[in-house]
Formats: sequence, structure tokens, C-alpha cells
Amino acid sequence: MKRNCFDWPGTALLWVAAAMALLLVLAMIFEVFSRYVLNAPTLWAFDISYMLNGAMFILGCAYALKIDAHVRIDFLASRLKPAVQRWINGLFYLLLFAPILGALTWTAGKRTWHAFVTGEVEHVSPWAPLIWPFYSALAIGLAALTLQVLVDAYRYFTDQKQPSGGMPE
Repeated sequence: MKRNCFDWPGTALLWVAAAMALLLVLAMIFEVFSRYVLNAPTLWAFDISYMLNGAMFILGCAYALKIDAHVRIDFLASRLKPAVQRWINGLFYLLLFAPILGALTWTAGKRTWHAFVTGEVEHVSPWAPLIWPFYSALAIGLAALTLQVLVDAYRYFTDQKQPSGGMPE
């Protein structure tokens, strides 16, 4: 399969998510040390952990779709011819999955902008961090996933991607 300009965002975001995983590990090590050795737990550890976990998850979704690392329930479709499976997948991606993800991306983008403009903070937390960086990671991850869905739909329609997740030689 030849690569094109649409292949790099998912991979780039995967590396960002990997860096976030390292930050999460370091933050949790510091929290454990601070709590049990210094007897002074941090205010920010819980917020950092859920924000980094959520961001890592959504930023890795486009790459997971790209390499078909997701669970697929296809006990009915697997009985069809590969060409029919490709068209079903392409239509599903294009007519159902992409519009839903597009709407979620738009909503996440609007929420991010609103949080940025208003200086919105997480009200449940005693630390009260700004929430727009977390929202922006969600919006970027959803946008990359939407783009990957459109690319995969195109690849299904043009016989560049097989329904089993394999790529033709």
C-alpha cells in the first residue's frame, strides 16, 4: 500500500500519546512518593491522571483505526464476498461513522474555544485547572479519527484496504 499525506496525523498523534504516557507515569510516581514518603499528597495528581488518560485514549484512536487494532464484530459480514464487505464498510464509514464523528469534532472544537475564551476551569477539582488543554486534545483526536475514517472509506471503495484489516500487496 502506498502512503500518502493522510497517513501521518495518526502516527504523529500516537507519538504525542506515548509522550503523555511517560508524563502520566512520572506524575503518578511523584504522587506516590509525595503521599507515602513526604506525607503530603498533591492536589493535581487525580486531574492530571484523568486528563492524560483521556487525551491518550482519544489521540491514539486514529492510529488504532489505521492499523485495525480495534475489536470488530463481523460474524455476518465475514460470510460475504470481500468486494461486498469493502462496499459495506466504505458506506458505513462514509454515511454513518464520519458524520457522527464530524459532529462530535465540531462540538468538541466549540467547547474548547468556549473554555479557552472564558478561562473555564474544572470546578469539581480543588486544584481547579484550566480545562481547555484537555478539551483541545479531545477535539484534535476526534478530528484525526474523522480524517482516518474518511481515508479508510476511500481505501475500501478503491480496493486499497481489505475488510479483514489487511492491505493488498
